[in-house]
Amino acid sequence: MEKGYLSLILHAHLPFVRHPEYTEFFEEDWLFEAITETYIPLIDVFDKLIEDGIGFRITMSITPPLLSMLTDPLLQSRYIRYIEKRIELAEKEIERTKHQPEFNRLAQMYYGYYTNARKVFAEKYRWNLVSAFKKIQDAGNLEIITCGATHGYFPLMNNNMNAMRAQVYVAVNHYEKHFGRRPHGMWLSECAYEPGIDKILRDTGIRFFIMETHGILFASPRPKYGIYAPIFCPSGIAAFGRDMESSKQVWSAREGYPGDFFYREFYRDVGFDLDYDYIRPYLHGDGKRSNIGIKYYRITGKTDQKEPYSPEKALDRAAGHAGNFLFNRQRQIEYLSTVMDRKPIVVAPYDAELFGHWWFEGPQWIDFLFRKIDSDQKEISLITPLEYLEKYPVNQVSTPSPSSWGYKGYHEYWLNESNDWIYRHLHKAAERMVELAKTYHCLSENALRNRALNQAARELLLAQSSDWAFIMKTGTMVEYAIKRTKEHLLRFTKLYDDIRSDNIDVAWLSNIECKDNIFSDIGYHIYQ
Repeated sequence: MEKGYLSLILHAHLPFVRHPEYTEFFEEDWLFEAITETYIPLIDVFDKLIEDGIGFRITMSITPPLLSMLTDPLLQSRYIRYIEKRIELAEKEIERTKHQPEFNRLAQMYYGYYTNARKVFAEKYRWNLVSAFKKIQDAGNLEIITCGATHGYFPLMNNNMNAMRAQVYVAVNHYEKHFGRRPHGMWLSECAYEPGIDKILRDTGIRFFIMETHGILFASPRPKYGIYAPIFCPSGIAAFGRDMESSKQVWSAREGYPGDFFYREFYRDVGFDLDYDYIRPYLHGDGKRSNIGIKYYRITGKTDQKEPYSPEKALDRAAGHAGNFLFNRQRQIEYLSTVMDRKPIVVAPYDAELFGHWWFEGPQWIDFLFRKIDSDQKEISLITPLEYLEKYPVNQVSTPSPSSWGYKGYHEYWLNESNDWIYRHLHKAAERMVELAKTYHCLSENALRNRALNQAARELLLAQSSDWAFIMKTGTMVEYAIKRTKEHLLRFTKLYDDIRSDNIDVAWLSNIECKDNIFSDIGYHIYQ
């Protein structure tokens, strides 16, 4: 009989990036890289575990923007083009490296890696990876939870409860459309908690959400079990807190497993290493060098003289690190079980893209960990937050503290000198959207106006994505983040003016409906 539980939670999210006005677009590669390096490897691991009869439980958020992109025919077809170019390059690399055994075997590895990705995507799941995750959820091994409609940052939307409510209701409805049932849990965008959001979640049937550590530890009254059991907000919804000890072992590049010298080096890529004329056909139209995905070196150490990557040694390290992680959780739970009158739960949440994209061996680490938990010990069982609530339906009532998992633990990463200018415009747009919804409170026979109102809702939601403020602060792709924020706000403002003046530009509306086609069945009345 187990002494406690481990709940592994992966947050799968990307901002909505779709540009039909271009034949190709650099930022769409964010999705294609994640499909190839994270989502398909995870699906492969989960499918093989089920095939081998390994009993596992894992929780995974799939955010509404990611759901929308994974099921979009345009992006699906562009992914086929993307992966076929990788396969072509890998074939060329096999020929180019035929006299370099240490690199030739890696070129062959990448050829197998890419051809498998294409097979899984196109043949096994017929272009729809959402169906793969749904199948694993329906099998009882995966609990898929949702997130804000466009990953809106709730604490900086607290001046307009209708706007916060719309982010939640649109997300829940979108989830039900794709998975055939309502979600049980929500990943708060950036783990950012704002008092009052729990009541909105409760009203949609959400039963739990995930928080950063200090959001639980600083709750009032102080939680008896700390982060090792959920608390109930006064609204009745459960909050689970992140365990920092288990999290840091995995996500920290310097102190955690991903920094091991035998793991693949992310920052050495053939897109920068190889002769320009040779690699040019695999770059985007502007010809700028960029990551291709083929990487031949291991981390090696703090040196520019990197050693060739050895998949066998890396997998051996991943197995060892899975064993180490399990050992540490066993000791942790063994101790907690002596000081708690219930079985503790260790909640370990991570960005899904850590596994495979940033940490190439990450999916295999999960595979090793789950197999070891299943066969090598009896102290720990895997569990989802919902299953834990079913085992322990009575929990302490406490009010969580405002918090996030961003730098310094609060809100300054999304509100600082690099991005503070966006909020007065977002607040005004949200105020106007509520005004429109109340003015036109009933659907009328004016189909064109209804279309414009629905598109205004889409533009506001897209402008509210926390990703844009985050990118402005990090200093990467800032121009694109600013452009997206301004575009959605300007489109919203034109729609607002056109609706109020009853002078809607049909051709322009059709154009932006094609570009920003997220949430095709949205109803603007959600803002009433």
